[in-house]
Amino acid sequence: MENRPPYPLRSVDNALHLLQVLRDQGGLRVSEAAAELGTARSTAHRLLAMLVYRGFAVQDDNHTYLPGPALSAPSLLGGPRMQRLRRALLPHMEALCDRVNESVNLMVRVGTQTRFLATVESHQALHVGDRQGTILPAHLSSGGRALLAELDDAQLAALYLTEDASSSAAHRDTSASDRDGKISTADFQRLLEGLRGVRRSGYALNLEATEAGICAIGKCAVDRSGQVVGALTIAAPTPRFPRSRISPLAAELRLTIERACHDMDPHIM
Repeated sequence: MENRPPYPLRSVDNALHLLQVLRDQGGLRVSEAAAELGTARSTAHRLLAMLVYRGFAVQDDNHTYLPGPALSAPSLLGGPRMQRLRRALLPHMEALCDRVNESVNLMVRVGTQTRFLATVESHQALHVGDRQGTILPAHLSSGGRALLAELDDAQLAALYLTEDASSSAAHRDTSASDRDGKISTADFQRLLEGLRGVRRSGYALNLEATEAGICAIGKCAVDRSGQVVGALTIAAPTPRFPRSRISPLAAELRLTIERACHDMDPHIM
């Protein structure tokens, strides 16, 4: 192979090889991945699990690994602005993490997806790990729902409904999301109802909607002019996320965002 580095990292090369297979073939099972790489099944399984963790693969009900959202995600524009946003918010995220002792994330929305720009991990032994670079559906994640609540119903319909569904709401009644981010009319109506609740409360919840055993609460972050620049979330293992803790966590998020807005220039985004 041309341009092969003099000291290749086998694990990295194997992971990249699997990415190419997923991209070109559309899916594979652990046994097929092991045969492709010439490794043990346990090694192939660990590599695929890392690809799932970072959003480059997903596993279906038949235990087949398919291309994940990170493989088809559009580029995140405005790199320098995103770096300024991270720098401005990281000290406040660290302070929030220290107060609540749970992991804190910064997220932005790109179409129907949310991207994790930064994570400050909790020091507790059992905690939600680093999610930087992860992509989640906006209508399921707490930060994504907080950001979607800033849009009106027409803007939401343009994001989530096909033209046919927008004009005739009776024909899409499945609960599964389409690969292009479109959702069924029934799910869209549930989303609208849920976002009205987000607007009333000022925060959004994700109660194991994206990952079993993990819950999160999210709220929009704003600059000094009041412009929404992203969302901050607090994520915790479900046993440490009882209903009684939601209001205190929401109050901590609100305090953090109020303090952080003074450090964010109106032209940061």
